[in-house]
Amino acid sequence: MRKGKTFILCGPSGVGKGTVVARLLAQDPTLYFSVSATTRPPRPGEVDGVHYHFLTREQFEEWIAADEFLEHAQFVGNCYGTPRKYVDDAMERGRDVLLDIEIQGAEQVHRKRPEAVRIYIAPPSWAELERRLVGRGTEDMEKVRSRLERGRQEFAAAKDFDYFVINDTVEHAVSELRAIMRAEHCRPAERLDMIDRY
Repeated sequence: MRKGKTFILCGPSGVGKGTVVARLLAQDPTLYFSVSATTRPPRPGEVDGVHYHFLTREQFEEWIAADEFLEHAQFVGNCYGTPRKYVDDAMERGRDVLLDIEIQGAEQVHRKRPEAVRIYIAPPSWAELERRLVGRGTEDMEKVRSRLERGRQEFAAAKDFDYFVINDTVEHAVSELRAIMRAEHCRPAERLDMIDRY
């Protein structure tokens, strides 16, 4: 059985990563979406192990000390991280893993696992990204402008990624992501191992 691969998805807030990931998972139930750990308390309706792995601050610090995270960061007083164990277990079972994380987290994962595939998801234009952020209606214009500015700053890192997908439509972005994932499993190291078994 082939071993799964890790695919890191990054992009600015509002680019539609969540929608694209949901469509990918609906089309291919063998994919594993990595559930983050956090120290923030659960919100109403959130289930441990489904929405997040909810940890105390002490547990989170213990996991850091034991190198249990592929990446971790602190945001607005709470800690977030990608647990190594669940990713490794899924990959050993042959499942490809999707990580939807920030640029800084992607850099941490890449340092630990340079074979992880980094995919930057971009909007078709900055004007369209602004339209999407405003259209969500969840934040005032000051926060929207702040998110756009942060997105532009992080955009500089896109040139270092393995792939660049423009989310002009969900269908197009999902099609390109599926093509990337198929292509990554056609690399010689993986295919030669398959032949050697026979």
